[in-house]
Amino acid sequence: MIDFSLSDEQKQLQDLARKFAKDEIIPRAAHHDKTGEYPKEIATKAWELGIMNTHIPEAYGGMGLGVLEGCIITEELAYGCTGIATAMEANTLAAAPIVVAGNDEQKKEFLGALTAAPKFAAYCVTEPGAGSDVSGIRTLAKKEAGDYVINGSKMWITNASVADWYFVLAYTDPTLKHKGMTGFVVPAKTPGITVGKKEWNMGQRASDTRGITFDNVRIPERYRLGKEGEGFKIAMSAFDHTRPAVSAGAVGLGRRAMDEAVQYAQSRKAFGQPISAFQAVSFMIADMAKDIEAARMLVYKAAWTIDSGERNTKFAAMAKAFCADMAMKVTTDAVQVFGGYGYSEEYPVEKLMRDAKIYQIYEGTSQIQRLIIAKEIFDRA
Repeated sequence: MIDFSLSDEQKQLQDLARKFAKDEIIPRAAHHDKTGEYPKEIATKAWELGIMNTHIPEAYGGMGLGVLEGCIITEELAYGCTGIATAMEANTLAAAPIVVAGNDEQKKEFLGALTAAPKFAAYCVTEPGAGSDVSGIRTLAKKEAGDYVINGSKMWITNASVADWYFVLAYTDPTLKHKGMTGFVVPAKTPGITVGKKEWNMGQRASDTRGITFDNVRIPERYRLGKEGEGFKIAMSAFDHTRPAVSAGAVGLGRRAMDEAVQYAQSRKAFGQPISAFQAVSFMIADMAKDIEAARMLVYKAAWTIDSGERNTKFAAMAKAFCADMAMKVTTDAVQVFGGYGYSEEYPVEKLMRDAKIYQIYEGTSQIQRLIIAKEIFDRA
């Protein structure tokens, strides 16, 4: 039997996140978009409500909720503003490698820090010359007297300037390619770390995106995650946990754009009737509705699969690619429904369209997701 209904607990989480988006995020979204100011006050309120860090096990102060519950929450927060939602969701990506591969002491120290106070973390893998091709990273971690000394630069790091600690992927043996990568947890106050200027991006401007330079950053061996050479596997396995939530954010964004388009189409008149009466407009909105619904089902399938203890790599990639492309199309069509008004900053859909584009890029481009899907089909047939 298949049951598409949410449990009472899931409905409560959904209602809580939806109310939070309505009361706290939507009224402030335009301000953070215009100024680029980090939404720390909003994130702190979300932390106090318990709708951040929900994936962290109860043993380390978290709620121990599944990926599906996280997706339900993220969709609602993203409906309010995906830039603000991304700022909060960055903790999930940064923490995922520790959840997947950390030992008890590492989990107590770093996951416990996120649940003990409203603190933030960042996932540091992308570099100026290495995005989709992770094997192209140049950051090195050299073993010295029982410690590791890290040198290199990372780019496009979300939460870079506000993070309390970073997950960092570096080469311990470059000759082994991806099998020579190792993952580390690096406290942000460690000497030798320089955080760059805030990047002024097309969209999601509330998110703090910067470069980070590591210059002879010395950390103890106990901050290494897993064994040497396991870093790539750890970093990539984290995406199986986080891509469903990122995809859910795209669903929330698409839903918001459709709601704005529906409201406008019912109030805007042309030739003596609401433009919603014209098939050219109503069909665009019908396509929005069916694509959003299909996207959400892919999100739930990817989340449910990993929550059930099964490998979800293919479904997570499917959800990420479909939802990202859906969000871009739905927001573009929403601007079209608004016509000239949609192109103006005075109306909400131009921001939604700008915010949507990054979903086709971060946490693996839509093209990379298709490579993953194809690999899963042909290599695991």
